[in-house]
Amino acid sequence: MNREFDRFSGAYEDLLHDPLRDRFTGSESQFFHLRKRDLVREYLRRQRRDSRRLKYLDVGCGKGVLATLLRDDFAEVCGCDPSSGMMEAADGIETRVQNDPDKIPFNDGQFDFVTAVCVYHHVSVKDRLNLTREVLRVMKPSGTFCMMEHNPWNPVTRFIVGRTPVDADAVLLNSAEACGLMREAGFIVERPRFFLYLPARWYASIGGLETALSRIPLGGQYAVFGTLPA
Repeated sequence: MNREFDRFSGAYEDLLHDPLRDRFTGSESQFFHLRKRDLVREYLRRQRRDSRRLKYLDVGCGKGVLATLLRDDFAEVCGCDPSSGMMEAADGIETRVQNDPDKIPFNDGQFDFVTAVCVYHHVSVKDRLNLTREVLRVMKPSGTFCMMEHNPWNPVTRFIVGRTPVDADAVLLNSAEACGLMREAGFIVERPRFFLYLPARWYASIGGLETALSRIPLGGQYAVFGTLPA
């Protein structure tokens, strides 16, 4: 991770525009963020955990969109990012600049739930395990880490990432690599969940189909949940 996103912060949304991406989201500009919010909510509901008692950190939070969408779900919501310019848009959450890719700027054992959403493909391969160990460090016993990433097995995802300016440095990792990083760091890892099979206009009516397809590794993105042993 680096601070090149300070250069992009003023026009970040414009730089993400792509004809295929825009066709997928339709008129719902926050579709990707809302799907991720719902995945987090579904996971916590399955685990029968009351998120209103939990403290949440979004690593690489950018403009804080996901953290803001989940702000009322948790007792406390924080974010960190290498780009102070990006975080200027984060509203109502505590944010801290992450000056070192190997260091999360929070204390040991502070969070119950941590996300890193489309972060790792911007992290150099040599730094990824260290970052994952940092996530573990800031988590409480029995806490959960959720990594969400672009799925390199989806050809449309690869095509869009390949021509998006903010992803010029991207080195995608597949779900097996993500699981391996989390296991090596010390997490108990669940099977990946694949999502973003359906465009927004179809998801509204037949969204249940994505649940049925969630184990098939062809969705546009995937989520891996790992738990820190008690």
